[in-house]
Amino acid sequence: MRYAPEDLLSALLEAEPRPTVEAPRNARGLYALVDHLGDLRYIGSTSSTDQTFYERIHQRHRTGSEGISHYFSQMYNTGRMWRDRKDAASKVDGDIAKKLRNAFVIDHCRGVWFPLPDTADIARLEAEVLALAPDHAIAWNGRKMQAYDEPADLVDATLRRLRWGRQELAAIERQRQRSLGKATSPAPTITPIPQTRVTPFPKGPFRFFALDVETANNDRGSICQIGVACVCPDNSIETWVTYVDPQVDRWVFTYLHGISARTVKGAPTFAEVLPVLRDALAGQIVYQHSGFDRSAVAAACGNSGLNIPQWDWCDSVHVARAAWPELRGNGGHGLASLKQHLGLEFDHHDAGEDARAAAEVVLLAEGRQPVRLQNSVQPSRAEMADDFDLIEDDNDTAIVPEATVVVPIAPRPQSHRNAVRSIGTTEITQGNIDNSHIYLSSFFEKFPADTIGGSNRSSAAQREVAVDWGGSAVVMTDLDGTKRFFRRRGWIREFFARNGARVGDLVTVEEIAPYSYRVVLMRCDKL
Repeated sequence: MRYAPEDLLSALLEAEPRPTVEAPRNARGLYALVDHLGDLRYIGSTSSTDQTFYERIHQRHRTGSEGISHYFSQMYNTGRMWRDRKDAASKVDGDIAKKLRNAFVIDHCRGVWFPLPDTADIARLEAEVLALAPDHAIAWNGRKMQAYDEPADLVDATLRRLRWGRQELAAIERQRQRSLGKATSPAPTITPIPQTRVTPFPKGPFRFFALDVETANNDRGSICQIGVACVCPDNSIETWVTYVDPQVDRWVFTYLHGISARTVKGAPTFAEVLPVLRDALAGQIVYQHSGFDRSAVAAACGNSGLNIPQWDWCDSVHVARAAWPELRGNGGHGLASLKQHLGLEFDHHDAGEDARAAAEVVLLAEGRQPVRLQNSVQPSRAEMADDFDLIEDDNDTAIVPEATVVVPIAPRPQSHRNAVRSIGTTEITQGNIDNSHIYLSSFFEKFPADTIGGSNRSSAAQREVAVDWGGSAVVMTDLDGTKRFFRRRGWIREFFARNGARVGDLVTVEEIAPYSYRVVLMRCDKL
């Protein structure tokens, strides 16, 4: 069987990261290491016939000695996990630090793998994949990155699991102190962020919360206001609101919410606000009205280098759909439509007001029927088909929770027909068909730079393109700059099926207007 390096790379980039202990004990092939932030950082292979995925990933990379080609050990030789294996004087403390590091990798790092038969030329395939891999995915290869600063919060979580006593804790603290003078990337002294500028959060108890954010521009992480509605046991609502300085130069949505750089001057940054929210909302039910707010918090954490809080998110849109199904296709379940239907009183596009409105939607829904909690913000297939009912009467933009955004196709203006131009053609591989994607690498630079984002949804681009694929609706999506294809891919499987796509067929991408494209499949047997 022939293995295309493009397909192997795609398989690694798209695989679901799994704990290192789950690496197969009886298989070989290509693998990748994933760091504590969820980013794929190293690609390698078990080219030796006497080594399995488990032995290479869980044993050598995780427990091997730092300073050698054992990358988990090397990259997390930092802070309380640091040791100098050649320093006999600190060997006892160093061994304890290494034990902590090994446990940390089990808890917070991951791997992916692609088994290959022993007859495959694994070493050659590894070299071909490495030649194609984006820099982001091979940042550890060849030691092109220094060791991380200590992820203190995650190390603390591992220590809570280990339940170490004073002796071990003292040993790793001595190692942290030693690392400050000797490690290549010393762990920083952990200083609490001053929170004097952050409004104190209300004291509970509360039944649940609803959270809303406003952003400065199309970067979801550019949060400029956060509002939280706190629902008391008697169903009264206490609202907490703060402006946030997103520290950006570009303000796009001031016309919508009235917030500008002048408004947030002197306001706390997101890094100052998050500790307050992290403590207040830990273990609590947090509603959002659609998936935007959760993704915005994740993006802001990414911008600030912070861990994403693991709150118990629920979606008040799901609650509204179940309580008032008559609104589907008749105004929809956006806040503006619900405001009119339910007689709510609030100022739209104020984070505090919108959060309170979302909480009131849940309370009113509870009065009609029991509310079924949905911890996942992923919509069902039926809801995905009707997601455009979130488009509101006041021309608000629909935000759909991590799914394909669809909008009705409008008749294309006559003037666009003469502007159509092909920007590139790509050949379909079996990997494309199996994984529902289209490689755009050979002409990727022809897409506008502001439509190209990072490797996950939290680092989506500032702007999206419209893709006409021949279905009943166009798709709005940005482009994944790491994998070099359209980020939203739910439509591609139907596009392939509708056109009877086969390996070797060609897909042409045409620009039909600025930020608007059409994909056309050409069967190889008809060329």
